[in-house]
Amino acid sequence: MNIEDCTVIDEILEANGNSATNLISILQQIQGKYRYLSQEVMEYVAKKLQISPAKIYSVATFYENFSLEPKGKYVFRVCDGTACHVRKSTAVINALRGELGLINQDTTDDLMFTIETVSCLGACGLAPVLTLNDVVYPAMTPDKVKELIKEIKEKENGKV
Repeated sequence: MNIEDCTVIDEILEANGNSATNLISILQQIQGKYRYLSQEVMEYVAKKLQISPAKIYSVATFYENFSLEPKGKYVFRVCDGTACHVRKSTAVINALRGELGLINQDTTDDLMFTIETVSCLGACGLAPVLTLNDVVYPAMTPDKVKELIKEIKEKENGKV
């Protein structure tokens, strides 16, 4: 991420009173805009808030919702907890990886899709379940995964 134009970050900082007490909110808003927190951004925020970069890094790594790696526009979180695993969440994960061509990585090269496996989404009765940008999709199957990805790609290509 190149932050040559820091206008957006400055606006987020200003909206939060340029205060380190609002650090979590600031980082959430920055990540909401850029989909991750780069080292460059964390150093910039530290300088602007007059706190150490280590403080920013410790907060960003403590909370699981922050990402230090670029994520796709569409983030799939697939539950692989006991209920989902027993109901074949592995097949759902494999279908996602196959459809998106992700073998040894979690994010597509074009930063369109990211796949994450999580321990529990708290929706055991809907197993196997996944979320797509925080929208819950219950009773997923490999066929449903293929259809969902097809719909997203058609939408992105302006065919919907």
